Amino acid sequence: MLRWILGGREAQSSVEKNSVLCIGEDQPKNCFTELQVLKGHFDIVRFLVQIDDFRCASAGDDGLVLVWNIETGERLQELRGHSQQITAIATFTCNNGHTSYTSLITASSDRSLSLWNPDTGNRVQTISDLQSSVKCLLVLERLCLWLSGGEELCVWNKDFQLQCQRQNHSDTGITALIELPKNCVAAAMDKEIVIYRLMVAADSSVSVAEIRCLSDHQDQIRALINVNDGLFVSGSHVGELILWDATEWNVLAYEHILWEEPQSCAQAEIRLAAPKPSEMSIQHLSTNGRLILAAVGSGLYVYSVLTKTVVAYRKLAHDSNVLHTMLLSDSELMSCSEDGSVRMWEIQDLPLPAEPASSGFFGMWTFGRSNKQTGPPPKKVMEIPNIRMLELTGDLIGHSGAVQMFVSFKENGLVTCSTDHLLILWKNGERQSHLRSLALFKKLEESGGL
Repeated sequence: MLRWILGGREAQSSVEKNSVLCIGEDQPKNCFTELQVLKGHFDIVRFLVQIDDFRCASAGDDGLVLVWNIETGERLQELRGHSQQITAIATFTCNNGHTSYTSLITASSDRSLSLWNPDTGNRVQTISDLQSSVKCLLVLERLCLWLSGGEELCVWNKDFQLQCQRQNHSDTGITALIELPKNCVAAAMDKEIVIYRLMVAADSSVSVAEIRCLSDHQDQIRALINVNDGLFVSGSHVGELILWDATEWNVLAYEHILWEEPQSCAQAEIRLAAPKPSEMSIQHLSTNGRLILAAVGSGLYVYSVLTKTVVAYRKLAHDSNVLHTMLLSDSELMSCSEDGSVRMWEIQDLPLPAEPASSGFFGMWTFGRSNKQTGPPPKKVMEIPNIRMLELTGDLIGHSGAVQMFVSFKENGLVTCSTDHLLILWKNGERQSHLRSLALFKKLEESGGL
């Protein structure tokens, strides 16, 4: 695989690199053998959103929103208007009769919201002088409404007109929003998940009511996502993973992910430093409706929705905290980290039953409700039958800073963004070589060269 390093990459963690995770240049299962660097930002790039099959938008701390063609790497538009960092970005697709049109909504620390036309780069609407910065956005295309979350919850229509708002009872404000059935939404606020219901009157006026507060987490909720039409999942700073019923809002499964310390460390008389809380924090969750992939500290954890059991795990998947994950299939997944790497994984059977114990990857977890005093004793992963492991199949080296997230365009490529102010467009080298050959032959035929 082609390796192209920008300015020398060093892990941003004091954790010593795990030799088990080293992978050679020969990576037959890694198709991303070509890369193209996309420049345009001058500060940390934190967000990527897909606009359509061939375009994406990037945003970050420089307040810019850039629109890219992922086929060519061309910068199509530069959306300027925010004076401070972007805090949230979302796409909003409106259907007008037989046509549909996708706009971009952005929120910024300058306490403004903007609606953009990604085709022209024009700012169509803007709302300034909000009471606080917006931390998250949720588009409800079925209702042609969208919500902003921060110190208050606001409901807006497609014309950027405020429909209603509610003040929050949490100092941290709303950090995540997801859509639920029956015109409901779930909002993460510190340790709680608040369920709101939207009510649309005959005159098209909208109101919102708080109908339930879920207080089963013991620490701040770091991730909240939909699993399918009937389930959603949340993850906390101390490694709590809770699977919820999306209509009754009750706990279907509770799991506390803990890393097991090696015995030599546990028995040491002098400890230089206690484990960092972030080592068990769930930073990100992703799902394909059947499996849930959790980024837990610097490790990865795969959980089955059907059996409500762990499927596979890797305690030390990266040298630093994992920031973003994606399930490519039921057996393949991808992750990126503060250490600057993007890694591809495959769920494989363990070669020997004793392998997890000798590798010391994973620790223990407990089942039950938040009242863990009455739950069953902790179980070790190696005691669970049919447990599998994550095998590293590809290592995408290119960024010199923490990789914040990525977006997959399937056969058209992968886009990553980083604290190094860059985006990298990763391509299937074999496919690109084939496309270039076809283009060359076509050009020769047209010119009569062959």
